[in-house]
Amino acid sequence: MSAPPSHEADAPSGRLGSTQLTSERLDALGQLTEVAGEITRGYGTDSLVESLALVERWMLEAGMTVTRDSVGSLVGRIGPADAPTLLLGSHVDSVRNAGRFDGPLGVLAPLAAIERARSSLEEGAIGIALIAFADEEGLRYRSSYLASRAFVGLFEPAELDITDDDGVPLAEAIRAAGGDPAATSSPSMSFGSVAGYVEVHIEQGPVLQAEDLPVGVVTAIAGQSRGFVDFIGSAGHAGNTPHHLRRDALLAAAEFTLAVDDAMQQTPGLVATVGRIENAPNVGNVIPGKTTVSYDVRHQEDDVRERALDALRARAREIVDRRGIDLDWRHLQDHRAVPMSARWRRTLLEAVENADIRPFELPSGAGHDAVSLAHVTDVGMLFCRCRDGVSHHPDEFVEYDDIAAVIDVLEQLVLKAGLDDAR
Repeated sequence: MSAPPSHEADAPSGRLGSTQLTSERLDALGQLTEVAGEITRGYGTDSLVESLALVERWMLEAGMTVTRDSVGSLVGRIGPADAPTLLLGSHVDSVRNAGRFDGPLGVLAPLAAIERARSSLEEGAIGIALIAFADEEGLRYRSSYLASRAFVGLFEPAELDITDDDGVPLAEAIRAAGGDPAATSSPSMSFGSVAGYVEVHIEQGPVLQAEDLPVGVVTAIAGQSRGFVDFIGSAGHAGNTPHHLRRDALLAAAEFTLAVDDAMQQTPGLVATVGRIENAPNVGNVIPGKTTVSYDVRHQEDDVRERALDALRARAREIVDRRGIDLDWRHLQDHRAVPMSARWRRTLLEAVENADIRPFELPSGAGHDAVSLAHVTDVGMLFCRCRDGVSHHPDEFVEYDDIAAVIDVLEQLVLKAGLDDAR
């Protein structure tokens, strides 16, 4: 597997040139994969290493100084060395059988904006650092935000011993990615002079498409609660058990599933999902004796999410009491919401307006590297419209004009950041 050729060192000419070059770069990264015919780039694999090398080449051609951190993530910087630094970035790894845009767009669109604003940035009052995180999806080691957690100093030493499905320890993959396992216990930079972190990502949903907008400013990354509910009744013969003697677990689970949908309809901003059902004995002529359903409840305000979850737990208890069956509520995890900073929301909204796009705000229901960066600095996010809200799939697609709009907004952002006296 060989990396596609680099582009010429000259900066792209104007809006059309930078958009075309970004599209070509997305295509080039899309060719780097562990599985022919699809995009699959796990951490420390040959395709991930080649992707990082290609992005590093493009950063150098853009006039940036480039370093690698403890897990191999790239940090390209431009601007005065002693000035405050605005961080931009996203990830270059992928899920299995992915699309071209989730992650790489958040690296390559900022790179294009930096190339367009290069002369101003080199002599400006602020530095811009572009980070290409080496692992966000956790495909190989099932460790979310691995690279961004290491970047901010949240990596746990015990993680070095985690192995992939082939028994390869994470420490070995770190070395393959150009990192240093011994350095993972420390943050990758001092954050005292960091002005903030802004991440671009495809929306992974249909809201911007419904609004007929190419971009939107994120208000918060939603908090999330996940778990399973076991409804435990009694299996029985479908033909010989009358209704009043049945203890049907599946009917109870079905009621709960509808209650989840009701909660979503009645609570603005709440998204709640039953995505998995296990039914036993799962035989056509037997009354279900045990049914297990998952729950996933999200909202950008933690107190709203917690109240909704408490109400669903109470509703599940009412259902089983009325039906004469048992309940086992198995709560697995909570992730608190991550609000975007008011300053970067305001700055992004101004950048959107200056790019002649109607400003619009929306929450993120999915997690991103900004979750990790929020531990050390103010964060902001810009969403880009993706066709039909499809992501983590080969059909994931961003229109050419929307790529152009993202670059326009980011150019406005980096130029504005150099003049912003609100830091």
